[in-house]
Amino acid sequence: MTDLGPVAWPSAPIRTERLVLRESEAQDREAFIELHASPEVHTYLGGPRPRDELEREMPEVPGRRPGSFVVELDGSMIGQVLLRRATEHRRPAAVGKVDLGYLFLRRAWGFGYAAEACAAALDWLDGVLPGEPVVLATQTANVGSMRLAAKLRFTEVERFHAWDAEQWLGMRSPVTPSD
Repeated sequence: MTDLGPVAWPSAPIRTERLVLRESEAQDREAFIELHASPEVHTYLGGPRPRDELEREMPEVPGRRPGSFVVELDGSMIGQVLLRRATEHRRPAAVGKVDLGYLFLRRAWGFGYAAEACAAALDWLDGVLPGEPVVLATQTANVGSMRLAAKLRFTEVERFHAWDAEQWLGMRSPVTPSD
């Protein structure tokens, strides 16, 4: 996966009713480590990384690139939304398209934050890359991600088997100014 190419970072953080989507800062490092070390967060993502390994390898300012948004609630990071160009993907239907990914700390689950943050990031993307199709892949067993995909208007492209589980690939049709 690569970044979004020549797309510039938003000139100001993206604000929703409850959240702020912004660039990563040094203060987010511990939350990034917690996010990537969490067994619950990584249940459907191949498992967590060891905390000591993350402590050694995590840069001072993690995840800083256009399309990588820290999701902040009341001044603290609760998750991350990623929009990356899929240059290599397990499914040919995804190559060349923007891939939506997201991770939220367990304590932020069940409040609609993922839907709110992903919708805001997709709205931003529609403004900077109008007409761009977006893909999302998740395990079919991940009921929460399957519900979120439907809420965000992703429709199934295919199901496939990878990492010893059934996977789902969905696509969000491009939004055009007439939509």
